[in-house]
Amino acid sequence: MSLTTRVATAADAGAVAALVQSAYRGESSRAGWTTEADLLDGQRADAAMVTDLVAAPGSLVLLGLEGPQVVACCHLERRGTHAYLGMFAVTPARQGGGLGRSMLDAAGTLVRERWSAGVLEITVLEQRTELIDWYRRRGFVPDGTVHPFPYGDERYGVPRRPDLRLVGMVAPVPGVSPCEVGPGG
Repeated sequence: MSLTTRVATAADAGAVAALVQSAYRGESSRAGWTTEADLLDGQRADAAMVTDLVAAPGSLVLLGLEGPQVVACCHLERRGTHAYLGMFAVTPARQGGGLGRSMLDAAGTLVRERWSAGVLEITVLEQRTELIDWYRRRGFVPDGTVHPFPYGDERYGVPRRPDLRLVGMVAPVPGVSPCEVGPGG
C-alpha cells in the first residue's frame, strides 16, 4: 500500500500522540529501532501538545497514511527560510521499511512548496547515535549547536539519566538551490 500524506487537524491529536508514544516510549516502542525507553520514561507527547502544534501559526503536523491508518507523522515549524522538523514517528511495526524516508521526502516537499524553506533543522538526543547516523544518511549534518534537555518538564518525559542533551542538525531541502536559501536562514 502506498503512503499518502495530509495535514493533521485537531481531531487527529489523539491518534498522533498515541503514534508518537508508541514509537518512542514504553514496551511497544521496543518493536522498532527508534525507542527512547532506555533513556526516558513517561510521555513523549500528549493530545493537548499536538492540538497546540496544529493550531499555532507557522506550524503543522504532517500525517503519513496507509488507507485510513496513520502510520507516520512529523511536526513542521516555519523558521524564516528554514523549517524545524520534530516529533517524527513511524509506527514501530513498520520501521525499517522506508516509511521514514518517504515521510522525510514529503516533509521536504511541503516546506519547500508552502514556505519556500530551503533547510530542514532537527534536534536529536546525542545518546541516540543510531538515529543521528540515520539522519546523516539522509543528508543531515551537525550544525554545532547543543541544547539542554528540558529536565523538570515531564511533558517531554522523565529522564533515566542526568546527561541528556540534544544536538542540532541541518539538511538542505531537495529542489532548493543554496542561492535561494541565503546565509543564516
